[in-house]
Amino acid sequence: MARLIWTEPALADLDAIADFIAIDKPDSAKRLVRTVYEAVQRLRRFPKSGRVPPELADLPYREVVVPPCRVLYRVDRQTVMILHVTRGERALRAEDLRRGSP
Repeated sequence: MARLIWTEPALADLDAIADFIAIDKPDSAKRLVRTVYEAVQRLRRFPKSGRVPPELADLPYREVVVPPCRVLYRVDRQTVMILHVTRGERALRAEDLRRGSP
């Protein structure tokens, strides 16, 4: 089973998205955070189950889509590193992911 690590930038991203949603719908924000955590947990057993982001096909990143979020991660042996959480409509750039790398 893979080890799952959330980077500080990824946690901050998810918090910011939830805070924005909570302005009008606090229950929806809580549900979203819970759903994202549950979806990411499957990566412990199936680290490569996320898809390769089309914009980053030549890079070693994968993603789990939990509308309206995209959870970007990288697999290194038996470690899954959650690097970034973004809104689905945002374009991805490799620079965004590097800020979450150790």
